[in-house]
Amino acid sequence: MDMKLNDFLAMEFDGRGILRANRNVLLRDFFKDPTSHIRDAGVLNEIRATGAYARMEGTVRDETGLEEAVRRLHHEGVVSLEQWRDHEGKDTVAPLAKGKLNAAFTEVLRKEKARREEEERARREEEERARRDQQQINFNLSLSNEDAIFQGRARFYKKKMNDFLTLELDGRGVADTNRRVLLKEFFKEPARYIHDAGVLNEIKKTDAYLRAERAVREEMDMEKDIKELEYNHLSTLRGWSIASAEIKASVHDITKSFLDAALEEAKKPTTTIAPIEMEGLYESVYNASWHHVVEVPGGEGTGMEVREGKPPQSWTYKAVSRTLEKDDGVEQSGAPRLRLMVLTSDDEWPYTWKNDGRNISDCYVDCEVERVWQTVKGNLTGLFSAYEGTDYIPKQHVLIGTPGIGKSMGAGSYLLYQLLHYDAEKLPMVAYVIADRKFLFDKTAKTVKKYGEASSIVDILDEFSDRGVEGYIIYDVAKPGHEPPDSLPCKGWGMIVVTSPNEGNFIEWEKQKGSVRIVMNCPAKEDVKAMCVCMNRNEPTVQAGYWKKVEDRMDKVGPLLRYIFDWGTYKDRIDSCESTVNKMVLPDTNYYFLGTDKMCEGNHVSHKLVKVVRVRGEDDSEMPYNALVSSHLAELTLCKLAELMAPNDFILLVLAIKDDLISKALEDHSLFAFLSEAFVNAIITKFRELKLEKGAPPHRCALRVHPHECPLKPCILPLMEKFKKKINIEYRVLYKPVAQNFPLVDAFFFVKSNPMTL
Repeated sequence: MDMKLNDFLAMEFDGRGILRANRNVLLRDFFKDPTSHIRDAGVLNEIRATGAYARMEGTVRDETGLEEAVRRLHHEGVVSLEQWRDHEGKDTVAPLAKGKLNAAFTEVLRKEKARREEEERARREEEERARRDQQQINFNLSLSNEDAIFQGRARFYKKKMNDFLTLELDGRGVADTNRRVLLKEFFKEPARYIHDAGVLNEIKKTDAYLRAERAVREEMDMEKDIKELEYNHLSTLRGWSIASAEIKASVHDITKSFLDAALEEAKKPTTTIAPIEMEGLYESVYNASWHHVVEVPGGEGTGMEVREGKPPQSWTYKAVSRTLEKDDGVEQSGAPRLRLMVLTSDDEWPYTWKNDGRNISDCYVDCEVERVWQTVKGNLTGLFSAYEGTDYIPKQHVLIGTPGIGKSMGAGSYLLYQLLHYDAEKLPMVAYVIADRKFLFDKTAKTVKKYGEASSIVDILDEFSDRGVEGYIIYDVAKPGHEPPDSLPCKGWGMIVVTSPNEGNFIEWEKQKGSVRIVMNCPAKEDVKAMCVCMNRNEPTVQAGYWKKVEDRMDKVGPLLRYIFDWGTYKDRIDSCESTVNKMVLPDTNYYFLGTDKMCEGNHVSHKLVKVVRVRGEDDSEMPYNALVSSHLAELTLCKLAELMAPNDFILLVLAIKDDLISKALEDHSLFAFLSEAFVNAIITKFRELKLEKGAPPHRCALRVHPHECPLKPCILPLMEKFKKKINIEYRVLYKPVAQNFPLVDAFFFVKSNPMTL
């Protein structure tokens, strides 16, 4: 143990017992004779009575014993695990050292066995790959550049660093802290993950390292080229065929060689359209691992804890009309409260298989996402139990939610996982459509195939339906112009459409299918907090700080997962939202949907400023209701609307706002009523003077003397640190401070009057 005494005392005892004379004393020397280094018996006895002292003393003694055992073994010529295996004097070695050496030797045997098994598996896969490569590869001009280059192969750069070191380098450099590190991250900064310079230099000299580094570099170069071509609207082989010489010269040679070869193949008249089998991705989704986050009463830091595995009990729901609502009345008292479930797929999820720079392995499941699955599951259970063998058509669903809250990544991925685990005899196929990308999961063969843009999902599924094969379709609109075709779902198939609240995405399909709407609320603040804890589950010391940053962003842009976890995307979003508010003009107020259940198109002025909240209609069916997305944007938006709208219209708008707490909404926004002269005149007689001193002479109220001097427009006063320069105060402007601790008042305005009036 090379820790110094003073460092230990500073870390564990707030510096008690520290002496300058001991600055170079090691703990191993201190524990041999504590009184020679801390002569104050009272202080020493206090330190000795603590658990920290006892633990450290035991650790130092164990390490000293281990060092002594190692020295003895070296003296006897035992310097490797192989020599330890054959050593006849094991019984003379201290139990602790003996146990550690035996455990290390067992681990080596286990890894060696795993390596041999992996080599055998890799050999079989290589034989199968060679067999498939002998078959004709099908290309067409509509094939994406990504598919033309990678042809469904798993990316090498997505391989785990520890897996590579175990399989290729006998486990040298493996560390538990690096178990989630990908090769692409490792090769950027090898020294960040392998701190032992000697071990790292040995690894860097191996052929395995050099081959892997080259493969990762080439893949990253090709990924970069694919993105550049997409940026220039040349995302397919057809685009590559018409690309300018300048653009073709800008890509790497390896990218050009793949695309040129694919283009030549695509132009052959015998070439046909065929799906691409995605290697290993079915297993990655099907075998996704579980974690869950619970609230720990009285816990330190965030008050939350990440635990491995599925939770002992999930949330409970009760039926309301044709869907469900969470039933809080059945939660177990005293048990840790479940806050979040997490599914981790090593090769990510279909939503991120496009490789557009988003590497997301974790699928977050809150009570809203689970509610969607339970609703779909109930429909499937009813179908197979009550209508088996009939021509009953299952209910179809439309999932509606605010853009950016995790419908695609959360609900879509979780539905896929659960459908893959549903009875394969009753539901053998799952189709997953994300805009123009189409995936078909075969639960019997345990494969996933990707179909090109030119392939018709209707024709593909009709072929299975005609053969009596049943399944389920997850249809994620994802982009404008990709609304579901009227001919889906085919006979015997269920379907859910995932969409933002833009009726153009689904209304015609909904009318024909008579589907049931499921409205997904935004994640609660505590759910997002649990996500932050999970993202930093290996670094508990940074959890609270990271959550504080995310919470501040939520207060500005709302609970939109797409924008709050990364500073760059958050900054772009808040700038865009504030610009939208500043550019609002009078005609926009006629189409402002706040406080209504109207749905707007993606380019509508309300699109960035409202969130969807689930409410129930007269028949208890679910309806999307437009509410304020965040307190910050609410302030800016309402101030702008108050400036543009007629006072009475604006007051009606404020009264129409429904939020989680209506009283909070009214408290925050009812002061805008002071912009109405009629309102001010009605309450003038109710004003009471707050006197600084008891018995002081009264003052006249300025508004009673000048009743027509009420405010004409609002103005938000930012925090002091946001002021770039002084501002000129104006009469008849309602100033509303952003600061929550502003002295005494929620808002104020100035009236041009005699200084002796209030």
